[in-house]
Parts: sequence; structure tokens; C-alpha cells
Amino acid sequence: MTPTSLSAPASSMDWIMLAALGFIWGGSFLGVEIGLTGFGPITVAAGRVAVAALILLAYAYLFGSGLPQIKTKTDKRIWLHCFGMALFTNALPFSLLSWGQQAVTSGFAGISMAVVPLFVLPLSHFLVPGEILSRAKIIGFLFGFAGVVLLVGGDKIFAGQPQTPMLLMAQLACVAASCCYAIGSIITRLCPPVSTVSYAACGLMLGGFMLVPMAIWIEGMPQMPGIMAIFGVGYLAVFPTAVATILLTIVVRRAGPPFLSLVNYQVPVWAVIIGATVLGEALPGHFLIALGIILGGLFISQWRRRAKPA
Repeated sequence: MTPTSLSAPASSMDWIMLAALGFIWGGSFLGVEIGLTGFGPITVAAGRVAVAALILLAYAYLFGSGLPQIKTKTDKRIWLHCFGMALFTNALPFSLLSWGQQAVTSGFAGISMAVVPLFVLPLSHFLVPGEILSRAKIIGFLFGFAGVVLLVGGDKIFAGQPQTPMLLMAQLACVAASCCYAIGSIITRLCPPVSTVSYAACGLMLGGFMLVPMAIWIEGMPQMPGIMAIFGVGYLAVFPTAVATILLTIVVRRAGPPFLSLVNYQVPVWAVIIGATVLGEALPGHFLIALGIILGGLFISQWRRRAKPA
């Protein structure tokens, strides 16, 4: 988030780090499934955020500038954005995804994350100065939203299977999580200039303050979870949350935010592959059709007309 000059063309190392990010984030849904074998959904979210916060805080103080200052009005505004990031990028979506994955597959949850950049489009139009909802963006949003409808209602449409209220609520929770991520990205984009690591560490710390008491209040103290459940939460904390944030920071500084946005095409694909191969999850045909439609909508929304030569 620290202002930089125009980013240099992406190198092979940038592409390797981008692929690593896609794989790590795609595997986060597997980590949730494993964590849920011994913890409640809010506890999974709380443990992931709290441990990652400790890692990022240590990283921020050892290699960065620590937490943001609280001296000027701008500093206080940064902290307000950190609070928004904690709520909409950490506390709410992690809880919604963990709760939803009690009923839906990791593949479904991963595909629902492809909707994040589509939700960003209308939010940016109203909240970000200079972001106009062009015709291509509108078409891309509507096209992608059709994919969301197919994703949620595909079982009933194609297989004629009844959709229980619990399953529907779990599916909508995953879609709501993607909407939270979109809101969080707008909050982050509108934040005054600040070190990305400081911002992320502060957001995770505040997210931990929100989630840990809530997890204890709602689900109580964990009762001797199995080693695999501990491993699942540990994996979530270390890799998709802490390490991925550091990698994200490096990629943004080296190649820029537009290059990073390409990870949105990778995450759902990896989530589907990992869910099918590791967990043996069934992969209904409409999942792949919905994924194709959502990614198609994302591609259309990012289409830029080339200027015709004079």
C-alpha cells in the first residue's frame, strides 16, 4: 500500500510467487475442512487469525515499521481502515466460510471466491473516485452473477435434488464471504498510504480481538482436539494467512496490483483440484460450468479496447 512508481514488467520469479499464492490460497479450504474435524467454525477462524497476527506482528517489528502510528488525523484514519479490514477481510469472511464448509464442499467454497472481483465492480463505481462502471464491466458482472446463480441452484436445476434450508444457507454464507472480501478490498484501496505489512498485521491483530472472545463465548474452550485439527488450523494461520500476506506484499511491490489480480483465476481452480484429489469430493458438472461462467464474467469485466490507429 506504500505508493510506488510504475511497476516493472513481471519477471519469472513474480510468476512463480503468483502461482505459489494461488496454490496456497486454493489450499486454504482444505485447511478449513481439516480444522473443522476438531474445532467449531468460529474457533477455526479465531485460531487462524490469532496465530497469523502474532507471526505478522513479529515480522512487522523485525523487518518493517511495526504497527501504524496514532498521532495525526491521517494515522487515526488508517486505524479505522485497519478496523474495517479486520472485520470484512478477516473476522466475517473466515467465520462465514468455516460455518458454510460444515455443509458445502471445499470446491464449492473455492469457486465462490471467484466472485470477489465481480462484487468489487459495483462497489468501486460508488465508492472509489474515478472508477466508472463501464458497459464491459456491467456485462461482465451480470454474466458472472449468472454463474453464481448456477453455482448455488445447480443441484436443483440439473440433478433435481432438493435443496435443504441448511445447504442453501451454507452456500449463501460462502457467497456472502466473497462479498465481505470485496468490501474489504475497497476499504484497503481507500486507506491512506501505509506499509502493507503494518496494515495487514494491524488488521489481523484487531480481527483476533474480535474473534477470540466470540469463539469462546459461542463455542467454549476447545476440548482436546485431534492432531489433524490442530494441523489444519496451524496450516491456515501460517500459510494462507501469514505467509501469503508477506508474498502478496512482495508481489505488489515488484509487479503491481493488476498483476496480483491474476490470482483470482487460480484460486478456485486449485480449490477444486485439491478438494477432488485430497478429499475425494464429488465434482458436479454444474460446478465447472458455473466456474467457467464466473471466470468468463471476470474476463469480460477486465476487457480493455485497444485504441484504433489513426
